Amino acid sequence: MIRLRAEGREPREGTEDGERRMADRELNLADLFEVVADTVPERDALVAGSARLSYRQLDERANQVAHVLQSRGIAPGAHVGILAHNCVEWVESMLGCYKARAVPVNLNFRYVAPELRYVVDNADLQALIYERALSPLVAEALAPPVEPAEAEGGGSPVVAPHLLIVIEDGSGPAVDIGLPTIEYEAALAACSPERDFGPRSADDVYLLYTGGTTGMPKGVMWRQEDIFFAAMGGGGWGQEPISSAEELAGRLPFDDAARAVMLVVGPMMHGNAQWVTWNAFMMGGTAVLYTSHRYDADELWRLVGDEGVVSVALVGDAMARPLVEALVSAVPGTYDTSTLLAIGSGGAMLSKTVKDELQQQLPDVIVLDRFGSSESGAHGSVESGASGPRFVMGAETSVLDDDLRPLTAGGGQIGRLAKTGRIPLGYYRDEVKTAATFPVDADGVRWSVPGDLATVEADGTITVHGRGSASINSGGEKIFPEEVEAVVKAHPDVYDAIVVGIADTRFGEQVVVVLHPKPGADAVTLEAIQEHCRALIAGYKIPRQMILVDEIPLTAAGKPDAKAAKTLF
Repeated sequence: MIRLRAEGREPREGTEDGERRMADRELNLADLFEVVADTVPERDALVAGSARLSYRQLDERANQVAHVLQSRGIAPGAHVGILAHNCVEWVESMLGCYKARAVPVNLNFRYVAPELRYVVDNADLQALIYERALSPLVAEALAPPVEPAEAEGGGSPVVAPHLLIVIEDGSGPAVDIGLPTIEYEAALAACSPERDFGPRSADDVYLLYTGGTTGMPKGVMWRQEDIFFAAMGGGGWGQEPISSAEELAGRLPFDDAARAVMLVVGPMMHGNAQWVTWNAFMMGGTAVLYTSHRYDADELWRLVGDEGVVSVALVGDAMARPLVEALVSAVPGTYDTSTLLAIGSGGAMLSKTVKDELQQQLPDVIVLDRFGSSESGAHGSVESGASGPRFVMGAETSVLDDDLRPLTAGGGQIGRLAKTGRIPLGYYRDEVKTAATFPVDADGVRWSVPGDLATVEADGTITVHGRGSASINSGGEKIFPEEVEAVVKAHPDVYDAIVVGIADTRFGEQVVVVLHPKPGADAVTLEAIQEHCRALIAGYKIPRQMILVDEIPLTAAGKPDAKAAKTLF
């Protein structure tokens, strides 16, 4: 992996080196990044382990990636997979793709071979950039099946990308995957770091593969301009959206001390981590990637102090609770959190218990849940002290009935959470799911309706109940697992939990819970959990069975795995 530090070079001026003028740039991710790189070139853009790159260095390295792709026949619009843990090369590759007008495709390093094979085929990958440690997975996924008729998809074997680039990660001897490969650093060294690219478009595609909670991964396609405004700040949160790329330069703080340093804890293969990273870039800030392959709360808190982190981006209780426990058990003064202003969770809500504990340990820090999805971008947020999953939503968000008509505030009806305006183009290679998730109402308004059920409260806020596909039907009563989970997690002996429904001969389904107890609380009983729940939720929602586990099962996307939880019963 490359190890660089910023050099004292003067900012770029003029256009003699073939660069386009700032006024000619589009609301395109590569163009916008270049505006920032030219405005604050020597500021730290990216920290990943021992690697530290300035905006100038990251820009030049991304230029080299783009030239590698172009020299190997990767044309505008071609799809390039990135399969790696968090590292500088992940970000360089993503930016390089956008510079070359190619489309980076996020691949999950937790995939097993059939899943990776499916996405390689479904996404029509023409190139794959992967780290050496994952070579065995790549080899198995791209190998022709013994019997072609049994290949994933029911027919032909997967067509391997014609360009395979290996990131050196120090994991040991090279693994022969049976296909020609080139080495990442060697390929970059042979290419120019200069910008000599043609015009780009705001219509260039941003593609995000999402695992969701059911089925195989789906590729959500966005216009780059739309995802910039929907999930990347639009030129600065709390300000009017920018109307041109050059306007972004005037929004950036010129004092390094005023820059936003944002700790990206989740993997870049997830939309949440990508969006936080882009938010840092679009504010002229510094993105600090958590690069360890094992979650270590002590290491995270030390990163906060060492880098002067302003905000930390988490994904639910699984990440937040160890951070709380580290603070509780540490000797006062162990961790420097003096620069920290906010802790946010996206992709999974924080339980009230964990929120309260974080707030107790860090009384001056804002703790908030960010609500959104790959299909909608950022919907809104709920801050510390709010009761339950109640969000203040934007003007383009609504709750619709089955006829796509907005529900009346305070009416108590449950509908589907929806967003219009800047929403995705659809799913890649799936017209049926595109039509179902992005319907058009009777007035010609196109909506994004991913499947979350919600209610509009009398004050106009929206309470989100959870995915309709995950709801439990017990005796005709609809039960949302998230509501029951929140109550179960509030029990003092519970570390984490996942609630699911299983078949019941009398009521159709019954509520059950897979529970990870806190250390030393292995004797927690179903009766104790039921008694705790009885005072907080209706009797038909209380779990009827419980299994204790050392870890909650997770999907390849790192989310609680409802299917795996059900199989335990």
